[in-house]
Amino acid sequence: MDRGRRSRSRSRSRSRSPGGRREERKRRHRSHSRERRRDERRDERRDERRDERRRHSRSRSRERYHQRKRDRSRSRSRSVERAASKAEQPPAKKMSTTVGAYIPPAKLKMMQELIEDKSSEQFQRLTWEALKKSINGLINKVNVANIASIAREVFAENLVRGRGLLARALMKAQAASPSFTHVYAGLLAIVNSKLPQVGELTLRRLVLQFRRAFRRNDKTLCLSSARFIGHLVNQNVAHEICVLEVLTLLLERATDDSVEVAVALLKESGAKLTEVCKRGIHIIFERLRSILNEGKIEKRVQYMIEVMFAVRKDKFKDHPDVLPELSLVEEDDQTTHVIDLEDAGDQESLLDVFKFDTDYLENEKRYKSIKDEIIGDSDDEDGDSDDDSSENDDDDEDGEGG
Repeated sequence: MDRGRRSRSRSRSRSRSPGGRREERKRRHRSHSRERRRDERRDERRDERRDERRRHSRSRSRERYHQRKRDRSRSRSRSVERAASKAEQPPAKKMSTTVGAYIPPAKLKMMQELIEDKSSEQFQRLTWEALKKSINGLINKVNVANIASIAREVFAENLVRGRGLLARALMKAQAASPSFTHVYAGLLAIVNSKLPQVGELTLRRLVLQFRRAFRRNDKTLCLSSARFIGHLVNQNVAHEICVLEVLTLLLERATDDSVEVAVALLKESGAKLTEVCKRGIHIIFERLRSILNEGKIEKRVQYMIEVMFAVRKDKFKDHPDVLPELSLVEEDDQTTHVIDLEDAGDQESLLDVFKFDTDYLENEKRYKSIKDEIIGDSDDEDGDSDDDSSENDDDDEDGEGG
């Protein structure tokens, strides 16, 4: 302990002496010089690395630039070679492919006029595309005000050849706009009165669509199909047994969705069923009453059933079967179809696609005679109705004069 104290005291005395202070300053100066030189070397190495990275980046940019330049030159040379090879080859015969491609009406008409052989497959394909566009356009613009004129234009098309197109267009338009279901049903009723095979095909497809949607629990499609079938019953295109079978199937194992679809269908066709089949609609409402008493469905659906009973009590005053503007076919002139729900048959999907007809010209002439007869009958009926209305006006004027 005494020796350590003596050494520390000697060092303190040496540092306090002038010579010791000079040594201390020199030592600090040397340490500062070493640190400065170390920092300078570190900065130099950092600058060298940065310059190296810049040189490497510039070299890579130059390489990429030259590579792109070489690729462009190669692509230009390949395109020149392809163009030269195409020029050497003889021109290939172009085939007309009109299916799936939009063709303006003027161009389509010009293409039809350029074809000399009117029974060729190319001409039949063009007329098929024109028929499809025309039917879709007419269905899309039909409403309550112009249904009579649209029906006349629809009869102007070959509905025997395009009955599949008409059925598909009606079903597609009705599914997209359920609020126009009564209009589409009225148009189909007019067509069915003259061409019953069109109404039967559409009804069969609707029944098959309803069954498919019911199995898949597709409530939206099931509802639209049921409403269309109900309006066809109102127009006497379908028999009331079709609606009763649909209602029985919906209420056999009642769920919230099935009861909701059944109530919507009853609102559409309840007035017609009350008129033609009181016993059947009584059984349906008794089934609804038992479902309501069981209380296994939601409160919302129970309220819908109660509203349905109120509508029935008012004798479907706010839900008529057919609007006066759409009652355009006499009941005796209508053809009613009976389609079994369990055995609806085939939907004949091949009628929706083009098929070459060997007797095309003969079939076109045959339908032209049918069309003239149908349109002529409709014109005669319109003329008779105009004459009757003019006679009634004359009688009213005579009465006022007297």
